[in-house]
Amino acid sequence: MAKLNLSGKDLRNIGYPEGKVIGITMQVMHKSHKHTSFENALEILKKILSEPAEYLEDPVLAKIAYELIEKPKEANDEIPLLVQKKEYNIFGAGNIEEGAINQMEIASRLPVTVAGALLPDAHQGYGLPIGGVLATENSIIPYGVGVDIGCRMCLSIFPTSPDKTVHDKRSLYKILLDNTLFGAGREFKVAEENEIIDRKIFDEIELLKGLKQKASKQLGSSGSGNHFVEFGEVEIYETTEELNIPAGKYLALLSHSGSRGLGANVANHYTKIAMEKCRLPQEAKHLAWLSLDSAEGMEYWLAMNLSGDYASACHHSIHKKIASALALEPLAIVENHHNFAWKEKWNGNDVIVHRKGATPAGKGVLGIIPGSMTAPGFIVRGKGEEASLNSASHGAGRAMSRGQAFRTITRKDMKNMLEANGVTLIGGDIDEAPQSYKDIHEVMKAQKNLVDVLGTFYPRIVKMDG
Repeated sequence: MAKLNLSGKDLRNIGYPEGKVIGITMQVMHKSHKHTSFENALEILKKILSEPAEYLEDPVLAKIAYELIEKPKEANDEIPLLVQKKEYNIFGAGNIEEGAINQMEIASRLPVTVAGALLPDAHQGYGLPIGGVLATENSIIPYGVGVDIGCRMCLSIFPTSPDKTVHDKRSLYKILLDNTLFGAGREFKVAEENEIIDRKIFDEIELLKGLKQKASKQLGSSGSGNHFVEFGEVEIYETTEELNIPAGKYLALLSHSGSRGLGANVANHYTKIAMEKCRLPQEAKHLAWLSLDSAEGMEYWLAMNLSGDYASACHHSIHKKIASALALEPLAIVENHHNFAWKEKWNGNDVIVHRKGATPAGKGVLGIIPGSMTAPGFIVRGKGEEASLNSASHGAGRAMSRGQAFRTITRKDMKNMLEANGVTLIGGDIDEAPQSYKDIHEVMKAQKNLVDVLGTFYPRIVKMDG
């Protein structure tokens, strides 16, 4: 296979600015995407240029994305980290990469940190590791929430047999194609009416005014990367007070996505402000915080909550359209954020709990923990374990970076895995191959003290970007 050959001229032709970013981009692509075709490489680079904030947590492409985002001016005195870290608990330590643990070590030494936890799906990100939980005192860390604010799960359980994924496979395939829209920057031609777009806050915060129109046209769409909408079979083990459905097997719809361009822009904007006002040592700079007593901190808090509600509205739009296409009303809907911050109590004190790639698991709280496009996901009920700050994993977690997946997994490997598990994939790429994820069963075993499993979801027809 021919090796990728990109030139600076190629990059400038698609809009890349002159400067350091040209050299970094060529270096990253020639090293990590050397077997990607020229056309596909340009497509990837166009997506990064369009919405660099959406790639800031990609272990490889983040180097390019970061150079495309305006850097804050360093004017304030640097705030030193504490010498003595705050203790935090690790669940499933044997399967967590060293980079994620190092990031948690740094986060535990922030002056505002109260407590933390690292969950079994954890892997390295920017700032707080993905799968990291951090409680702080009266302060909010934009990168402790993540770029995709309100990234979440939503599961609809329908009153019909899961055999529909076999007997009516073509019909379900078409329903997914007709009622979903994926991709960075993608939007509908006609905006959907929704009360979330009429929220007064869109007109009260300057940043949000300029994002309102795009948000209205992206409502009901999904992002790229690991975002999906899929039909599958869900098995409910017993009727419970929290999930009042008879035990049995049902057709279900599961979606995973976040707040689209709205959340990404909010994250980028307030991270820059945080880094200007709160200068930290180089290794901790992405953990810059905003005090909730400051105007900027309260603005971010309000914009974050709006982004979370917007992400929820996107899922509800998708599920409503698909339920209508099925001519079925769901028996139940289970949903949860896993990139967000909440005001909670910990050891009797008021704290801000950041869950970056972590599922809320307070006592009796329901949530969804997905596996991969072939591995099962789980309906869980939290046990309220304080050692994890009432949190559980948000999925299986990556076992390898996207670049490593492209280098080591072939399309034939991926096709064979899909066929072996009876899964039909629409879109998607090798970077999301099941082999690039940890074993979800090992992850669930490592957090058996954090959640009870009420049901299992098996993917059958999966729609992703591409």
